[in-house]
Amino acid sequence: MATLLSKRYSEILKQIGNEANKERDVNDHVLVIDGLNNFIRTWAVSPATNANGQHIGGIVGFLQTIALAIRTLSPTRVIIAFDGKGGSARRKKIYPDYKAGRKPLKRPNRIEGVNDVNEAENMRMQFSRLIEYLDVLPVTFITVENIEADDTIAYIANQVLKTSKITVMSTDKDFYQMVNDRVAVWSPTKKVLYDRKRLEDEFEILAENFVFYRIIDGDKSDNIPGVRGLGLKTIRKKFPLLTDTEIVNIDEFLNVTKLDEHKDLLERNYDLMQLKDVDIAGNAKLQIIDQVNNGSGRLVKYKIHKMFLEDTIDHAIRNPDVWLQDSFNKLELILQNATNK
Repeated sequence: MATLLSKRYSEILKQIGNEANKERDVNDHVLVIDGLNNFIRTWAVSPATNANGQHIGGIVGFLQTIALAIRTLSPTRVIIAFDGKGGSARRKKIYPDYKAGRKPLKRPNRIEGVNDVNEAENMRMQFSRLIEYLDVLPVTFITVENIEADDTIAYIANQVLKTSKITVMSTDKDFYQMVNDRVAVWSPTKKVLYDRKRLEDEFEILAENFVFYRIIDGDKSDNIPGVRGLGLKTIRKKFPLLTDTEIVNIDEFLNVTKLDEHKDLLERNYDLMQLKDVDIAGNAKLQIIDQVNNGSGRLVKYKIHKMFLEDTIDHAIRNPDVWLQDSFNKLELILQNATNK
């Protein structure tokens, strides 16, 4: 009996070892990060400073946030998408006031005597330096002229990597409309993963219908007005079909909701906010595909250590070697295996 148990125990250990060593494809589970959303947020809220007292929260906060997401979600790959130059042009043609009236960000913890001009310059400096950090990490950095990050991310999830498990990292609720059995959204502020169940439990709206809730509600951060007097609770009460019946398109939505008096606003909002079938030119699509297929960087630890010392921020990330090991080594190994095949 002891011999049989010992043999069975050895077989179980061998099986566990085989599973642990099984190679994961680089595109099995892709974490796609809304780059500017994450950078602006961390720049505004992180109080981190370097040895000279200069604010470096945008750099440190961004790196720490993506590292935490990697450790929490265990993706096989990370793609970071940023708005391209002129990315808002298409939506501004539809609605000239799109993103209008945005005030300069003011950090609540900025030191006395720092003005908006200083802050804007500091933000530009940090963003430029952050890109240098991303160049020596095992991530894919994507930006395409005239394309917003929202559209880039949607096209990657819906078309380029349409068989991969996708987790979008952003605080932008527009991405919730993309949630399905393959796509989820990670909120870096709530540290919550919005899969289908979580989304539908919290909002009591089918994931497939979330875009219709959004076009009614509007988006204050992008200066997109919604229908006055219709908040989430009222929308659920007036239009219960949003909770249990999939609506195929905007025409069906307008037909079943009878919101004819708001037809122009809702159709415009749908054009601005929907991410199911994004309007991207053929050349831009090819650029996105090329960057996804060929754009992964590699982990260059000595350069990261050198940059930490140059920026005097090594104190802001404790035990950099352990931090790199825990957060980025697995991604680097997966990339190495993919390259060596």
